[in-house]
Amino acid sequence: MPRKSAIPSIADRNAAEGGVAAVDRALSVLGVFSAATPLLSLADISALTEMHKSTVLRLLASLEHAHLIRRQPDGRYALGAGIVRLHQIYAASFSLESVIMPALRELVAQTKESAAFHVRQGDRRLCLHRVDSPRPVRDHIRPGDLLPLDRGAGGRVITAYSGATGPMYARIRRDQVVVLVGDRIPEIAGIAAPVFNPDGEFLGAFTLTMPADRFDPAYEKPVVQGARKLTAVLGGEYPPPA
Repeated sequence: MPRKSAIPSIADRNAAEGGVAAVDRALSVLGVFSAATPLLSLADISALTEMHKSTVLRLLASLEHAHLIRRQPDGRYALGAGIVRLHQIYAASFSLESVIMPALRELVAQTKESAAFHVRQGDRRLCLHRVDSPRPVRDHIRPGDLLPLDRGAGGRVITAYSGATGPMYARIRRDQVVVLVGDRIPEIAGIAAPVFNPDGEFLGAFTLTMPADRFDPAYEKPVVQGARKLTAVLGGEYPPPA
């Protein structure tokens, strides 16, 4: 009979309510692989998941059988081809709008200000999606509008993650957020944070804008949290601060 640890593993402590413990543990094993740690030994996986090696070995056997894990010639483990197949199915059925719009609505509900998602388009930025503030006084950017890259919180984030040099852009990559008042238009304030895709590449700017006289520094927190949550939903991972 499998030995049960006296100390709950990470999977046990974060188990899905009404779920299956073995599935939670198997997913915990998959979750320890990352771009920084693509190859892991049995000891590594055991330590990172806080599960006994014997338990991890049985889970690896099942995951390997499903082609979700592959064992390397040197005995270490990596993600298997089954992950690629699942990613292709996910990508084929994925709609960026269906994920971004709920995140923007949530930010607007928290702040009562306008939220948007901007991407680079040539030498400008495109407002890809937007949710307006419920307040009558607001900026009036619409989805499809093109805006400058060198002004405004969203533009500054996109420029920073396009490799621009200079103190401002280095600071944005370090802080992973920018807060600006009157940068694009004197009467408008903006806060923006980067969003990353599953390949770890910069995807776009998650942005909150408001009249400058309604600017509140406390809005920085929900913008950062929203960008990180959106990155996670997209299957991405935040890089270390530059």
